[in-house]
Amino acid sequence: MQNNSSNNLIVDAFVADPGTRVEGRLPVASLPDGTPIRVPIVLINGKNPGKTLYIQAISDGNELNGIAVIHKVLSKINTDELNGQIIAVPVLNIHAFHAKQAYSPVDNLKMNRCFPGRADGTSSYRIAHQLFEKAIKQADYCIDLHQGGVSPMIDEVRVRVGEKHELHKECLELARVFGIGYILDQKGPKGQLAQAAPEIGIPTIDPELGGTHGWDKDSINKGVRGVKNVLKHYKFLDGDPEIPPQQIVVNRFESILSNQAGFVYYKKALYDHITPRDTIAEIRDVFGHVIETVRATEEGIFWSHPIYPMVASGGIIGKIGTPVSHI
Repeated sequence: MQNNSSNNLIVDAFVADPGTRVEGRLPVASLPDGTPIRVPIVLINGKNPGKTLYIQAISDGNELNGIAVIHKVLSKINTDELNGQIIAVPVLNIHAFHAKQAYSPVDNLKMNRCFPGRADGTSSYRIAHQLFEKAIKQADYCIDLHQGGVSPMIDEVRVRVGEKHELHKECLELARVFGIGYILDQKGPKGQLAQAAPEIGIPTIDPELGGTHGWDKDSINKGVRGVKNVLKHYKFLDGDPEIPPQQIVVNRFESILSNQAGFVYYKKALYDHITPRDTIAEIRDVFGHVIETVRATEEGIFWSHPIYPMVASGGIIGKIGTPVSHI
């Protein structure tokens, strides 16, 4: 974290004195006609000193649950009761958000593959660079809110540094404290914030809050509880976090493939514990006849499946999180 001897919270031209909240829009880019692109940002500086939490949503433009999480959490923050500071960005990837898609229509990139960004890169890299340099570097902890696009998946938290990383233990602890019950502990693709921020000493997690069109109330509520858990555990707020006594951890995904093309009738639900030879689904042809029974080849948790119940031959009908351990 960058030290600020004045105890003011400063991001670019925005300054929040102790005990205040400041909202604004950070200029990060321009449209072809010169219209500025500005990222909304909220600075909350607690009356009492403490650490700094950075939280963002919409680095993928179609993953909306994180916005509602930020709205609900920030609406309950009282600066008189806050120990430390919060920097929140409800919508990061403005271009992708307006296009309702994961990739920016300007440079066809996922912003969560562009951190820590580059000042001389394409649009997504430049926006990531500005947020990383001006805001993220000030944090002691980072939460990068995601969801599984519109495809159904369980609510989980991802640790994206490898187990040999010097901050792996701290990131895994942050994931445990978030307390959603399911953790993917797997090194992620280069350019994810949950990789880039730990490289400069900031524990970071990547909660994946379900998958849906629009809002998903249950996933949002889990995300709100998770952020509040972090705020309470790390003493931003008084109170006890609601952390499950035991949580499931997996290290990889195993794809479930259908040999036959047709329509998928699932026999297992998300969150189900799967053992080898369990029937995952039946595949029926266009006339409704069962033409294949798809069985599990590994033990694990039924983690996700496509949104549409039809499949081509050799298509993926779901993913199992495996191997299962506990924390």
